[in-house]
Formats: sequence, structure tokens, C-alpha cells
Amino acid sequence: MSILNQEFSTPFNTAHFSKIKNEDFLPAFKSAIKKARKEIDAIVKNTESPSFKNTIEALEFSGQELDRISSIFFNLNAAETNDEIQKIAQEVSPLLSEFGNDITLNEDLFKRIKSVYNSKPKNLNEEQKTLLDKRYKSFSRNGANLPEDKKEQLRAIDKELSKLKLKFGENVLAETNKFEMLIIDENDLSGLPDGAKEAAKQLAESKNKEGWLITLDYPSYIPFMTYADNRELRKKLSLAFGSKAFKNDELDNQDIVIKIANLRFKRAQLLGYKTHAHFVLEERMAKTPEKVENFLNELLEKAKPAAKSEFNDLKNFAKDLDDIDALQKWDSAYYSEKLKQKLFDLDDEKLKPYFKLENVIDGAFTVANKLFDLNFEEFDTIDKYHDDVLTYKVTDSKGDLVSVFYADFFPRPGKRNGAWMTSYKPQYVQNGKEERPHVSIVCNFTKPTKSKPSLLTFNEVTTLFHEFGHALHGMLANTTYPSLSGTSVYWDFVELPSQVMENWCYEKEALELFARHYENNEVIPMDLVNKIKKSSTFHEGMQTLRQISFGLLDMSWQGQNPSKIANVKAQEVKAFGDTQLYPDVAENCMSTAFAHIFQGGYSSGYYSYKWAEVLDADAFEYFKEEGIFNKTVANKFKKHVLSQGGTEDPMLLYKRFRGQEPKPEALLRRAGLLK
Repeated sequence: MSILNQEFSTPFNTAHFSKIKNEDFLPAFKSAIKKARKEIDAIVKNTESPSFKNTIEALEFSGQELDRISSIFFNLNAAETNDEIQKIAQEVSPLLSEFGNDITLNEDLFKRIKSVYNSKPKNLNEEQKTLLDKRYKSFSRNGANLPEDKKEQLRAIDKELSKLKLKFGENVLAETNKFEMLIIDENDLSGLPDGAKEAAKQLAESKNKEGWLITLDYPSYIPFMTYADNRELRKKLSLAFGSKAFKNDELDNQDIVIKIANLRFKRAQLLGYKTHAHFVLEERMAKTPEKVENFLNELLEKAKPAAKSEFNDLKNFAKDLDDIDALQKWDSAYYSEKLKQKLFDLDDEKLKPYFKLENVIDGAFTVANKLFDLNFEEFDTIDKYHDDVLTYKVTDSKGDLVSVFYADFFPRPGKRNGAWMTSYKPQYVQNGKEERPHVSIVCNFTKPTKSKPSLLTFNEVTTLFHEFGHALHGMLANTTYPSLSGTSVYWDFVELPSQVMENWCYEKEALELFARHYENNEVIPMDLVNKIKKSSTFHEGMQTLRQISFGLLDMSWQGQNPSKIANVKAQEVKAFGDTQLYPDVAENCMSTAFAHIFQGGYSSGYYSYKWAEVLDADAFEYFKEEGIFNKTVANKFKKHVLSQGGTEDPMLLYKRFRGQEPKPEALLRRAGLLK
């Protein structure tokens, strides 16, 4: 028996990473699937009349071993992958897809669920009612009512989709890792801050190369695009980044994008929905594609005049400064930064010394302590999957365990770009015993160099607080059932806890807790705090337009019949039409690397970032009214939002916290788009 098929004999039952070998995964998956099938069979063959306890609850707690192995494996596939793990993922994904279908399409199991659902048991609490409703819908929405021949079609589609999504992600990662720009002449690094130069030098040395190495990993890519004076090299880097999986070679994703879009459409049609977006949005706060498109277009109307005005100012500025006749995408970050410095006398290089990574982590912990009475203690008695990972025990004011917390901050070849929160074990209560969650955040921040610690840009600071907000949502879960716990909420609600946490990064009272100079420990000066506040709405119109464009691109793939789409690039140009400011770049395509919607869970859901911004701006106004560390407001947020997971309709939860529905004006005020 594999180590993965038994309880870990570790502190808090944490994953025993050092003892898990790659070759353990496939047999462990097969064994766990076999075990889960037996658990399902026992539910189906139960001779007692179907009840909530013997059917719905029994199903909820079945397959726990499989869930645990899956969370460990797929988290490693995102944060610490290699060829072997990717090969196993290609083998395992169809098996899991098939098993999922076997459950959803199990007629006898569905009959029992339907029987409980139709009997409308009176003695259920709100969480149990939600679980029953969700469980019935998860079956009916995924083919349980279909005739046998259509069930088989559904199985084939799901199997194919699971393979394609994996392949999509593998290609993007391979493209990211493949590109290297080696710079030999130091003059080509003009404008680049010393820290970024040192990091590039160190990276080159680590690969036994002379010179400075620039890659597509964010901590390398972003400083170069922001500060490098050499326009041709910025163009080269920008084209490489924007053309990931769009080169008509073995790593190209164009066909995969079209196949995924069409398979999702066929699946939705099979289930009786007009499009994939109609299927997805039925279980979201927004409810319909029309509502999403109206929401995005209303924001577009408000943001576009500001965005056009900002863009014109930027064009004029670049013309005056460097005689640039036509502003291109590879000029965007560079001249925006220059203009920001001119307007606010503020740039990341002035701020970074105050944002040493360790201090920012402590800052996030202090904010969580002041708001929610959480204590974080670093401990190294548990296993981790990489030496970079930090591990913490999280306790409440009584000293009771709240969560185990993993934090993984630096880029490496086996880690995909971006930042995300995940969990290795959910919170739940079974047989009267409470299991606390194991939560993880993964980021790609600037590494320490020989002469400097890891110093974060302000954007990286907000990213850390964002992911930490998701982590708090997972940590503070207080529900009975794992599928309703923590971040298991409607997708357009899940970003509220993360986005609201970013607000503390702009507040003097919070910044003074952790923004200290890494050399002399001086607190960040007030004038810099004021400049951060003032500059917080800089190019907000353009940023809003950018976010809206991603949401519209997502809907253009998922909200219509895609069968006539033959050209990925042409489809994208059309989708971006109303939001385009910069000239189009023929060599670039976003869809082929848009992992959020073609690999992750954001298909028909990218709008949710803006949707949740309305919620977070409204929520933080409440904190501002009463004090950003006001315990009464914090307790209400913890009680009604963070702890409740997906146990009730999110709008009900929000109204219990806020006392009213969110007002979009709060977002427009914060963004400076409402005078």
C-alpha cells in the first residue's frame, strides 16, 4: 500500500512530502478510485429508504482518500512539476474524469438523491438544505437525467476536455521556460534598477552563462518592461510574452483553444443549455450571460472616457519625452512608470526598500491578528515540497489550531507563473470531530540576491495580501461539509475576501505596522504613504478597460456557439474591439496562454474580478466608516462571510454583514471614475 493510501503519521496529519515518490501517485490514484467506488456501491445498495444521512451525507464523505491524493498531486503539478508528474497527470486526468462521470451518471445513485430531494425533509438546517440542493443540481446539471446514449457522449467529452486542459497548461509552462534573453552588453540594461540587474546576473550564473539573463517569469519580465530604456529589447521580450503557445509549432495552443470552446458548447447543448456560459452562470451570483455582458458594458461606458484621456496623456508624454510617434504595447509599462514618477514623484525603487518580504508577511499576519485574533507561528517540524516553502501553525486567541499554512513565494522552472491560493485539506466536521484545513498560497516574487533580501514592488505587496485574503477564507472556515467549506463558494463571490484585503495596503494605520526600511528599520515616511494613496487611481481607467477586455474575451469564447470560429486571433481582435487602445500586434495572442479560462476554473467567470471589486469596495467603505481595525465590523465579516463558505446564497451572507446590497458607486468612487 502506498503512503498516499493511508493516514499520514505526521503533525496535524500534514502531507508527508519527503516520503512521497512520483511513482507512488498512479497506483495510489487507482487504489483510491477503487475504494471510492466501493463507498458509492455501499450507498446504492443500502436497503434502507433513502435519507439525508444515508445518501446525501454518505456521498459527501465518500472518496476522501481520493480527494486528498488529488489535492496533493495537482498542487504539485502547478507548483513543483516535472516531465514525470506531467506524464502522470495525462494518465490520471481521464481516470478521474471517468470516475466523476460514473458517479454523476449512476442511475441508481441519482434515484436515491432524487428521492431525498423530492421528499423535502423538514428537519434540515440551512447548510444541509444547501448541500441537498447542490448535490441534486450537480447531478441533474451534469447529465443524470440524460438517456444512455447522451450519457456516453458526455463521458467522451469530459474525458477529452480533461486531457486538453492539461496539455494547454503544459504548453504554456514549456513556452515560459523555453525563452531566455541573454544580455552581454551592460549598456542594454540602462534604466534597470540595481536589484533587477543583480537578479539577472545571478540567474545567468546559475545557468553557467556570462552576462545577464532575462526570462518570462514575472520577477524578471516586469522590471525589464517597466524600466529598460532599450526599446528594441522591450519589444523582443513583449513579443515573446505575448506569443506564448501561438507560433504554429509543437507547443501551439490554437487548435486546443478551439477544441475546448467547441467541446464546452457541445456539452452545454447536450445538457439543455444554450451555451457554456448559460450553464456556468446558472450557479453564479450573476445568473445569466446577458447580466454579465450588461455589467461589463456599463463599466466600460464609465471607464472608457477616462481610459482614452489617460492614453492620450501617455501618448503626448512619450512624444514629448522621447519623440515616440506611435505608442506600442511594449511602451506601456515603461512610459506609465515614467509619467507616474513625474506626477507623483513615486516609483517602485523608492518603495521597495520598505517592503522586505519577511516584513510584509509579518504585516499580513498582524492585520489578521488585529482583525480576527489569529496568531501565526513558523514551525519546521512538518514536511514541505520545496525548501523555499515556509510553514506556519495558525491558532486562535485560545491557542486552538485554526489551520496549517504553507507559503511559497519564489519562481522556479517547475512552477507556473502568477499567484494562487489552494488547499491540501479542507475544513469539515465528521462524526463529531472537527478537521482543520491545510491552506497554501503560491506566488512568484523577486528572489533575494547576494546583496539584498527579497524586496517587493507595491504590486507584489497587494498580490501577497490578495492571496492571503483567499487563505483567510480557507483558514476561518467553520462548516460541517467539505464541499461547502472555505473558498467553495460561487465564483463571483470568491474574490471578495481576497480583494478586500488589498485595501489595507493603502492605509497609513496598516502600512506603519510593516513598511519598514530593510537597512535601518525606519517606518515608511508619511509623504510616501500619501503618494501611494494619491497614485492608487493612476491609470485606473486604462486598468479597468484592460480587466473588462479579459472578461469580454472570456464571454466571446463561452457565451456563443463557437463552431464557426476558425481563427483564434481574429476572434480575439473582434472581442477586444471596444476596449482597444494600443495598436494590435499580429504576432501576439492572449487566448493561447489564457490559463484562467482554458485551464483553470474561470471560464465564463473572468468578469467575477470586477464583480467582486464592487463587493470589496462597498465592504471596505464599511470598515472605513467604523475604523479599519474595528472589531465589530471584523467580527461580522468573519461570522457572515469568511466562516460560512458556500452554506447559503452569497447575497444573503453579504447583506447580513453589510446590512444592505452592495452599491457600485463605492467602486467608482474608489477608482476615481465618479466625481
